[in-house]
Amino acid sequence: MKTLITGTSQGIGKAIAELFLANQHTVIGIDRRQASIVDAHYTHIVADICDIDSLPAIDDVEVLINNAGTQNESDIDTNLKALIRVTEKYGIQPSIRSILNIGSASGHTGAEFPEYCASKGGVIAYTKNVALRVAKYGATCNSLDPGGVVTPLNLCVMEDPALWQEIMDQTPLKRWATAEEIAQWAYFLTVTNGFCTGQSIVVDGGESILSHFVWPES
Repeated sequence: MKTLITGTSQGIGKAIAELFLANQHTVIGIDRRQASIVDAHYTHIVADICDIDSLPAIDDVEVLINNAGTQNESDIDTNLKALIRVTEKYGIQPSIRSILNIGSASGHTGAEFPEYCASKGGVIAYTKNVALRVAKYGATCNSLDPGGVVTPLNLCVMEDPALWQEIMDQTPLKRWATAEEIAQWAYFLTVTNGFCTGQSIVVDGGESILSHFVWPES
């Protein structure tokens, strides 16, 4: 299938693109940075999704994965407003079969930078809106909302022993997801899945369900 993925130069986006390529899909990547993927079926476009006028016309996209995002850096403009414009440009059309927005568990818990949480919460609501509008094409739209993921963007806490231990104390599985694990979820929700739509799937190792029940000892 003709697949368009934003934010493919590293991390989750790169892992998703590589998985789709391994399964013989045609992949187009959009990123502010140069390509780090070399494959005959991969086309890379250097562009900023915040500048919608700089994005080229791409016809008949079948799978759209909105992965590009920022953390504590113009989050609402990039994570929400640009995501909306990209979706409206490439996703709302008869050839579409699935749209996936990479959100965040923080959109559910509110436990991160204020604008980041607001941007990802907006993605959850927009996902439902798009699901309603692409249903007439037989297409699905969901958001995949990871917790911590082992990527270069998270090195500042991964390499700090005290912060890492504090994070692990709040993560039942005692590890973060790999980018490849998140890519598997992305593939399932866009290619294997054909019925689940308008949903926000949290993949965070159980962090958002951790609670400490306090009660007097008998």
